[in-house]
Amino acid sequence: MAERYNVGTVMIDEAQISKRAEEIGKLITEDFAGQEVLVVGILKGAVIWLADLIRHIELDVKIDFMAVSSYGASTKSSGAVKIIKDLDEPIEGKNVIIVEDIVDSGITLNYLKNYLLGMEPKTLKICTFLDKPAGRMIEIDVDYTGFVVEDKFIVGYGLDYAQKYRNLPYISCLSDD
Repeated sequence: MAERYNVGTVMIDEAQISKRAEEIGKLITEDFAGQEVLVVGILKGAVIWLADLIRHIELDVKIDFMAVSSYGASTKSSGAVKIIKDLDEPIEGKNVIIVEDIVDSGITLNYLKNYLLGMEPKTLKICTFLDKPAGRMIEIDVDYTGFVVEDKFIVGYGLDYAQKYRNLPYISCLSDD
């Protein structure tokens, strides 16, 4: 029999998300004043956050995407990171901002950070929509954080469980009630 989960209460609503995207967009604009930035969205979860975030960055912004996997159809990270889609263009000498949906164990982001640093960007910053420090297995510095969340399996606003719930306009968690 298939596992059944219900979406719990709203943890972060649309208005809170919109306000935070604007705040972080302004911070990035200040930090990179007069420069171009390349925003690298980590598929698939970060797409919605990236789209809302870049609308508030008042600089020349280019975007690219990477796809990696460490979860599959599970609620726990496998610990093994696999690049499914790499960057389309070189990043050497560019201001790069990795945009991630959630930092949980830190394994995936640490792998990506080291991988991209090997390509010699001018700068490499990390922007995550959600940070779940209780799940951390590898410490990683995040430059821009949307929200810190508790140790639950989070869904909505791009985050999924087995490809479901990405379309929720807010953040919630799964419960087995």
